This record gives sequence, structure tokens and C-alpha cells, in this order.
Amino acid sequence: MPSQLHIEGISPFGAPVNEEFSIKDGVASWSSTDERGNAKSSEPQFYIPKNSTLAVNSQLVKALLADTDRTIELLPQGQAQLQQLDKITLTQGDKKQTVYLYGVSGLWFTPQLGWYDEDGNLFAEDEGGWFAILRKGWDKSHLEQLKQRQISAADDYLQQLAAEQTHKSVGPILISNVDLVDVEAGELLEKRHLLIEDGKIVRISTSPISAAGATRIDGRGMTLMPGLWDMHGHLSPSDGALNMAAGIINVRDIGNTHENIMRVTKLFDSGKIIGGDVYRAGFMDRESENAMRMGKTAESLEHAKEIVDWYADRGYQQIKTYSSMEPEWIAPLAEHIHSRGLRLSGHIPAFMTAEEAVDAGFDEIQHINMLFLNFMGSIDTRKKLRFTEVGEHAHELDLDSEEVAAFLDKLAKKGTVVDTTTTVFSSMLLREPGKLDPEFANIADHLPINVRRQFIGAELDVKPEHRHDYDLSAEALLNMVRKLHQHKVSMVAGTDGIPGFTLLRELELYAKAGIPNADVLRTATVVPARVVGALNRSGTIAVGKEADLVLLDGNPLEDISALRRTALVIEGQNLYRPDRLYRALGIEPFQESVPFKLNGSATVATN
Repeated sequence: MPSQLHIEGISPFGAPVNEEFSIKDGVASWSSTDERGNAKSSEPQFYIPKNSTLAVNSQLVKALLADTDRTIELLPQGQAQLQQLDKITLTQGDKKQTVYLYGVSGLWFTPQLGWYDEDGNLFAEDEGGWFAILRKGWDKSHLEQLKQRQISAADDYLQQLAAEQTHKSVGPILISNVDLVDVEAGELLEKRHLLIEDGKIVRISTSPISAAGATRIDGRGMTLMPGLWDMHGHLSPSDGALNMAAGIINVRDIGNTHENIMRVTKLFDSGKIIGGDVYRAGFMDRESENAMRMGKTAESLEHAKEIVDWYADRGYQQIKTYSSMEPEWIAPLAEHIHSRGLRLSGHIPAFMTAEEAVDAGFDEIQHINMLFLNFMGSIDTRKKLRFTEVGEHAHELDLDSEEVAAFLDKLAKKGTVVDTTTTVFSSMLLREPGKLDPEFANIADHLPINVRRQFIGAELDVKPEHRHDYDLSAEALLNMVRKLHQHKVSMVAGTDGIPGFTLLRELELYAKAGIPNADVLRTATVVPARVVGALNRSGTIAVGKEADLVLLDGNPLEDISALRRTALVIEGQNLYRPDRLYRALGIEPFQESVPFKLNGSATVATN
């Protein structure tokens, strides 16, 4: 057990980090920019830093291995458990090394996995394409083998979760006496009866429906709406359960490694793990020292076109470009992308304005900061300036000016879609040292303690003299969202954040900005389905469409926060109880699920 710890540095977005822990005479004390506390303990407890490191994670594994039942109490709160999931002996020349795959639960929604040697020292770890680490002196070829075995172990866990939490109706599903949200008309249709067969809606009636052997759901006092869409995901297999519990059934993955997103899609489609339909955008950046290497990087314009062809041949619907792309490539690249039947979106390339990108062929813009940067001159958006300039100066932009109106009218006329991801930027601007992120204040107490702690403190290094500017700029984000709606710019709701919860907050922010709730709901139902070409089978509740449905306690047309009170989620023939899903992920539920009679059998209770 560590008796003293000091972590110092900067966070990924620039906020200073200085965290200390010590234990003396049975009293543990800890302090940082964001937290301060102490605790007496008659037995050893492991302190989990808010800003943890690979070294601390490795020390935690050592502590767990030394414990008889491989379970230890944590500070400030919680419990960690360790399970051995795999073992393999590697050889390289005359070297041999036996390594063990351990899963540590209690820190996040799902166990954290890594490969360790017999002494509990980290040997290798893969993070789903985002990064990987391997002990120095060992050839990278070993990493692929370890990665595949780690993936298999993670999938086993998620498959067991799916087996426990998925209730499949072999016969029809009948929902009775439910109020139904017509998202196109923006109206509530009261006391409807709805029948599902083979995963599709086959009948909607104002009078009772008879269906022998059906799974029966009494929707009295509840509201039924179409399943939600998240149009800005970066999916991993574990995201499906968080999304499903929140009523999010369809996700557009806006950037991933090809290997990972194809594996996620296959797992979701097979039903082996929980997850809905996936729509894929291929990720591309220009090869440079600033390149984001999550997808593919292009050496030249011709190479970029070849990458487009590669994605098009593999069923991708869209290309997302990143900040290092050459501005002069965009117009010819857009022409080629469109010739292959794909759409173009992304970050606006460095030293290019959003309006120039739209004129060159952008079909969609990712992130609301890009709209403000359009009016701030030539900025290197490959750097943190794309955040700090917005924080310091966004509020100075006159959103009622003719210049802004002309730009927004152009977006509307061209049909340019905007994926604002407002929540992540509002969060980034508003977070302060030692304070809880206001964008997640309503859910923080429902989260596991070590997840909740990640929402405390700043992400950016905001100087005191700029604090008021950042607050005003966060307000300007909402004003821009309202302007987008007023100018009839097509908007889709996306997150780029923690699955499930971030989308629900995104929609709350749209409502807070002054957008009517009916229009807010369309940004996460009708409009996304139309953008990806799926409106004929999803996005609304209608006969013949797929049964992607969410049962809510409350009417989201009147109260947008009702979206948090998911009482049942239906995906085709599968039924999910959000309260049980949340508990399995270590989350305190927001609403009890409704009981149902599976295929006419006894009522399935909620606890």
C-alpha cells in the first residue's frame, strides 16, 4: 500500500495537476487542486488519485495480488477487485516472460484490463486503438497477440452482461394504453396501443389490440418515443450498454480505427453484446507531426482520394477530416467524395474558415467552436487555441450582426448540417478547480465514486483574469445554438463524450438555449435518420418501421429532463430494463423499469 504519493504535471487540455497523498499514524490525508480530505483506518486502504498514472495502476494490481481475497477498500471511497482472465508465456530469442491478464473492477463502469508480470508490474496494455503500451525490449509483434487476447476477455465480460440483461421476446410485443410522441408533428397522441412483430411495428391503434402469446407491457401513465440517436460517437464495445440504458439505440461513429469499429458493429449486430445500429464515418488527417492517427493519414491529395475509395469500398457513408488537412485539398477532395456517394464533414482545417470549407464542399461541420472560429481570423486549430480562443473571445462576437446572419443563412441554404457537441465545450469552458462540472451536476451522485471524481476540476488552464470571459463565452455557445435554430440550420445531436449521459445533457442544453422541445427531439430522432438515409426504417414511430422505442416516465415535449427517466428500452424483439443495466454498471438508476409479461408468462419484476 502506498504511504506517500505526489503527482504533478498538466492535464491533456492544459490544466495544472498537483496531487498529494500520505498516511501517518493511521490517518490518511490527500489534497489537490480539486479535492481535500482525510480518513482514519484500522486497516490498509489504497488511495486512488484523481489524476492516476500507469505506475499507480500497476501498484494497485500489486496490492490486490497481495491480498488474500484480491479485494481491497479504496480511498476516498469504494472497493477494487482483481480477477485473472488469461495467462501466456512469451518468448523472444533466449528471453521468456509469463504474463497475466488481470481485470480490475470498481474504478470505472467495466473492468480495466492490462497484462502484468509475476510481480504485478505492467507489461502491456491496449486501449482499443487509442493507444497501446509494451515493455521496452520486446518486439511489437507480441502486442498484437496480447491485444487479441485482451479483446477476447473484454468481450467475454460484455457477452455475459448481455446474456443477463437482454430479454428477447420470441413472439409479438404488445404495448397498451401508452401516450405516443409524434416527433414529426411535435404532438402527443394519447392512449395508443402498439403491436410489434419480428422487430417491426405492425399496428398502432386507438382501441385495444389482441395478440396471443405476446409480451405485454402496460404503458399507462408512460410516454413512448422513438429511440434516440447519437451522431458523434467514438465507439468501443462497452459503450452499447450505457447508450441502451439511456434510450440511445442508433449511433454514428465519427472516427475510429477500421478494425475496432468493424468489430464493434459485428458484435452489436450479432446480439452477442448490447448495442444498436452503427453508421460509420471514415477518419482522415494529413500526415504531419500534428496528425491524429486514429484513422488514416494522407501523404498527398491523390493519396487522400485513394483513402476515400478505400472507405467507400468498405461501406462507409461519410468521411471526417481533421485539423491538419491542407485547405487547398478540400474542394477537389470533396468532389471525389461526392462522386463516390459519400458525405464530407469534420474539423475545419487549420488556417481555413468554416465558410471557406462549406464553399469547398463540406456537408457538415463538427463542433460548435468551429462556428465561432469562423469569425476570428487565421488560427492554428491543430493546437489548444481552438479551445482557448473561443473561451476568451467567443462572447465578443455579435451574434445579431449581418455577418453572422449571412453565414448561418448560407448554412441553411446549402443544407449544411451542424453537429455542435455543445456539452463538451460548455463543460470545458465552465469547469473550475475544485468544483463539480455543472453539465453533469444532476447525475454525479448516481455515478461510481471514481467516475464522479473525473467531473471535478478544470480541464483548461483558465487564468483568473479570463474567468469571466469563459463564463460569458459558455453562454454564447447557447446563444449560437439558438441562432442556428432560428436560421433553420439543420442540427444533429452528438456527444463526443461519455456515452448515454452526454447526449441527454446535450438535448437539455438545446432546450435551455430556447429551442422548443419538439424541435430538440427531432435533432436526435428524425434529422439524424434523414442524414444517414435511414428515415424509411427509423427516426419515428410508424407502422413498418423498426421497433426502436423508449418508454419514459414523463412527457419530453413538456419536460426535456423526462428523457433521463427511461422505464424500458425496446430494440426490435429485445427488451432492456434500464434500472438493472445501470446497476450492473455500478450506476444508481434514475427510474424503476416497468414490469412486463414475457411471451404471456409471469410478470418480469424490476427488482
